[in-house]
Amino acid sequence: MDENVLITLLIAGDDKAFRYLISQYQALMLSIARAIVGDVFADEIVQESWVSVYKNIAGFEKRASLKTWLLTIVSNQAKARLRKESRMVSLDQLDGEIPGSYLDNTNFKGNGHWQHPVTSWSIESPEALLEEKQLQICINKTLNQLPPAQKAAFILRDIEQQSFEDICSILNVSASNVRVLVHRARLTLMQVIDRYQETGSC
Repeated sequence: MDENVLITLLIAGDDKAFRYLISQYQALMLSIARAIVGDVFADEIVQESWVSVYKNIAGFEKRASLKTWLLTIVSNQAKARLRKESRMVSLDQLDGEIPGSYLDNTNFKGNGHWQHPVTSWSIESPEALLEEKQLQICINKTLNQLPPAQKAAFILRDIEQQSFEDICSILNVSASNVRVLVHRARLTLMQVIDRYQETGSC
């Protein structure tokens, strides 16, 4: 459905249009909420976000895409819940690394180059490797263990293909921070793939 038509119907209070919107973005909004607050509050956050969307759609000014607006709402709701739970003040503070990150000094020289060559693929292609079920489990496990900011940025950029500009708006962080967050997440996942190549396990 054309976005402008959809917005017009939503502003007019069309129930079918709202149900269509939910069907298109519910899963993604839940994924972002889980990335920021975890599973415990995610469903509640998304429900609160839909209520906010319903109440505020008439004021949507089209400064960003409808998708970006929706994800910004769920991101703000999730961060507000974290503040309420006294777990954070800023999402930027939750971009720490999990143990064994590729960013530590054992993997990089002072000039930023690799200490050792990256492990070569033992299967015909990276795509073939990623099809292995056990590796998928390892990657999903690692993704769920990433700090909230890294996980959210990675999902938005590498899975949902959002632009850096939109991610900045959604997460309310600077462009440089978004790039760092995505980079850290990618490197951590690369470490998992390398370990799987060497040991066959996580």
